[in-house]
Amino acid sequence: MENFWFSFCFLLPALSLAILAPVSVAQLIPSETRIIFQVQKLLEYPEVLQGWTNWTNFCYLPPSPSLRVVCSYNRVTELTIVGNKSSPSNSPKPASGKFTVSEQTLSATFSIDSLFTDVTKLSNLKVLSLVSLGLWGPLPAKINRLWSLEVLNISSNFIYGKIPSSVASLKNLTSLVLANNLLNGSVPDLRSLVVLQELNLGDNHLGPEFPLLSNSLVSIILSNNSLRSNIPSQVVKFSKLQHFDISSNKFLGPIPSSLFSLPSIQYLSLAENQLSGALPANISCNEELSLVDISHNLLIGKLPSCLASKSSNRTVLYSWNCLSSGNSKYQFSYTHCDTEALAVNPPVKTKEQRSSIKLGPVLGIIGGVAAIAGVLGLLIWVIIIRRTGERRIEGNKFDRSAADKISLRNSPRLNVDARRVPQTTRLPALGLPSYHVFTLEEIEDATNNFDPLNLMEEGSQGQVYKGWLRDGLAVLVKCMKLKPKVLPQSLTVHMEVLSQLRHRHLVSIVGHCIVAGQDHPSTAGTVYIVHEHVSNGSLRDYLNDWRKKEMLKWPQRMAITIGVARGVQFLHTGIAPGIFGNKLKIENVLLDNSLSAKISGYNIPLPSKVGSESPLNGKDGNLGSTGTAEKEDIYELGVILLEVLTGRLIILASEIDDLKLQLEWGLAESSSKLGAAIDPSIHGSFAYQSLKTAVEITLNCLCKDSSKRPSIEDVLWNLQYSIQVQEAWTSSGNLSTQM
Repeated sequence: MENFWFSFCFLLPALSLAILAPVSVAQLIPSETRIIFQVQKLLEYPEVLQGWTNWTNFCYLPPSPSLRVVCSYNRVTELTIVGNKSSPSNSPKPASGKFTVSEQTLSATFSIDSLFTDVTKLSNLKVLSLVSLGLWGPLPAKINRLWSLEVLNISSNFIYGKIPSSVASLKNLTSLVLANNLLNGSVPDLRSLVVLQELNLGDNHLGPEFPLLSNSLVSIILSNNSLRSNIPSQVVKFSKLQHFDISSNKFLGPIPSSLFSLPSIQYLSLAENQLSGALPANISCNEELSLVDISHNLLIGKLPSCLASKSSNRTVLYSWNCLSSGNSKYQFSYTHCDTEALAVNPPVKTKEQRSSIKLGPVLGIIGGVAAIAGVLGLLIWVIIIRRTGERRIEGNKFDRSAADKISLRNSPRLNVDARRVPQTTRLPALGLPSYHVFTLEEIEDATNNFDPLNLMEEGSQGQVYKGWLRDGLAVLVKCMKLKPKVLPQSLTVHMEVLSQLRHRHLVSIVGHCIVAGQDHPSTAGTVYIVHEHVSNGSLRDYLNDWRKKEMLKWPQRMAITIGVARGVQFLHTGIAPGIFGNKLKIENVLLDNSLSAKISGYNIPLPSKVGSESPLNGKDGNLGSTGTAEKEDIYELGVILLEVLTGRLIILASEIDDLKLQLEWGLAESSSKLGAAIDPSIHGSFAYQSLKTAVEITLNCLCKDSSKRPSIEDVLWNLQYSIQVQEAWTSSGNLSTQM
């Protein structure tokens, strides 16, 4: 008893202080709380911001991929809001070619100036991400008031006009992402941003000059713009550059040979430009260079040895040039590149270059010779054009004559070695963290200790939980019980296959965790497989909802089906051994926020014990013979194509034959009959030849005789040809009056 009173008297002062002391709970200062509520109002109460009340403590909101508020000393330092609005690349283009307010943008009363007036009052802000929210209007110059800003991401909105030069005054900026907007004009001089590491201005209308940049950059993405110049010499001085993507522009002239040997370069995409000339045979490549894409240019000669040599660590894409390397079926003739290069206007000389040329009689002589050469060149060019006629598609597109040489029903079968060449589908899964072997503590942290509220599904193969990694990436964690006597060492070896299942058109695997059995610590008891989580719904959901269905016009559907085909091709040929028997279904084609396709539910090869039995509930990764399973995948891909074309979801097998007959009849009769067999939602959005090509390859995929079904390479080639016909038709300003 005395000990009790002694303890009580000893603790009494501390308890009194604890009771009398005010409870300290971090709260935003009132002015910043008002700003957050004003932002909610100006963004027109998006779903991710609903549910806030006056009692909401913004500093303690649970972080998610869609919303993240970080506070320091009662002030906001990070504001990340990700909505579900479509981006310009996935929205119908207005007939006038000008921006118009739509369902995918905020309303006509929205003011981007007012929004940034409020946001810039968050003076301690270091990270600002406003993505897919339907923002529209020119980016206000007052953005420079955020002097502490380190990360600025306003991608996938409808921001138009020029990038304000005031951005260059954000000296602390390490990441600038303005991709997938409607920005145009020249990029301001950004050399003052000496700590900038990431620049992503892709999918805009910027140009024509390559921007002036600091050599601190690690990643430069300028793809899908209107840049028209030589690749500047300044790029070869970027010693930290790892990722360089300038594809789908109009870059001219030769490729600087030192670009391939930059000290840190890993990813180099120069595809779909007008780069010409030959690459020097003696160029060297950085050992870390894992992907090179120089396809769809005007290059001649042979590939340098460091690009031509087969390597499991490097993917090289070089089709549709005029190169003598590789399969000539996927190269143009030398005459094609020579003619196209002559038609490309050379870049204008600088003032210094012009002044270095002495004028006078010499100029007159040169002018006369040039005029004669020009006339002769023009005559040759006219002769070539007449010979090629309508076979060529403008802008470096596929040559239809080449397509005609490939029989859809009897495509030559590629041998195994030929199929194990670098493919477009072997591009890395960009945007994902590196593959990681997780600890059990990390898995528990991601799933909130396997919170039942995070349980997504439960079946014979185990449970699937939703979770979030520490960097905010949403994932699905599949928990699978192992059979007894499975050695962790043998399981680890087989898990190497999982680390390769990472591709932009697969629901990729980002890591795994192996836990020893409780009764037998020397054996593996459970394996956790961690997938990325795609939450935007499936292709089936979109075709089953008339409002979402309207978003999927012909170009969007073709892009999705090409993505599915690329995912299947990666499963078949991107890793060794290939993965077949994938039970492809339209509900397993998931769409991300940019409507890019990702295949889920594919056949993950499971490790086997001695013999054929798998330790994971007896399921074996090799389902049937490879040839049979491969052709079954092609058939199932054909069913998905059939559903995309007709807009009808197939439940019974008999429906496949009925829809096939309608398409075959339409092909045989007339364009109007074919139009009656397809989804009315896409009428007016396609070129007939593009539709016809897609229908033909679909019917061949559904051939009853599996030996006559095309290879996945042929399917992908014809779908790519179809979309390029569509692009040429769209760029010519045609309206679909055929249907």
